[in-house]
Amino acid sequence: MTDHPTALEMTALNYSIGGRSLMSGLELRLSAGESVSVMGPSGSGKSTLISCALGLLKPDDGSVKVAGAELSALSRRQLAEHRRSHIGVVFQFGELLPELTPVENVALAALLSGASRSAAYEEAAGLLRELGVPESNAATATLSGGERQRTAVARALVNKPKLLLADEPTGALDAANRDSVADLLFSVPSRWACALLVVTHDSEVAGRADRTLALSDGKLL
Repeated sequence: MTDHPTALEMTALNYSIGGRSLMSGLELRLSAGESVSVMGPSGSGKSTLISCALGLLKPDDGSVKVAGAELSALSRRQLAEHRRSHIGVVFQFGELLPELTPVENVALAALLSGASRSAAYEEAAGLLRELGVPESNAATATLSGGERQRTAVARALVNKPKLLLADEPTGALDAANRDSVADLLFSVPSRWACALLVVTHDSEVAGRADRTLALSDGKLL
């Protein structure tokens, strides 16, 4: 997919913590419309990889570019704005506000990025319908696990990101909901023209990606 814009580019990444190397010359390039899954045992550095892509962790050496911008060159304010505009994230447990309704959770992300109230709620409602979340005025805490993760995906997409990151997105779901959410996630790159990076320990989920990589000895193989 070299003809598509590069959404994420990691070059010669090194990162160590507590004297232990989690990344050693790591390289990764991900284009719009493409999905990549990264597998590895607990402690191998999968979540660290996500944190570097978000700019939450700064590597010891190397470069991380998202949508063409070098994250280390951005001020804290610029980084926060770039993250809101270009990156969406889906976590293992959704990280939604349980007391809000699904549409309020999704609209909040748009409001924080400067959208008007009407535009934020209209976009949120449309995304939730498209992603199969039933319309409801009930608190998000009352939804099933699969519905909560679909709401989390909608929240991640509401600002039309170039890059969607998913950290063990099906790890807390039963088999049926796991397959349903995985189907949804891996349809995102083609439907929304963004790149998808999934870190997971689940080989069945990982196998749905265009490319499946293993994080071993600080490198992606």
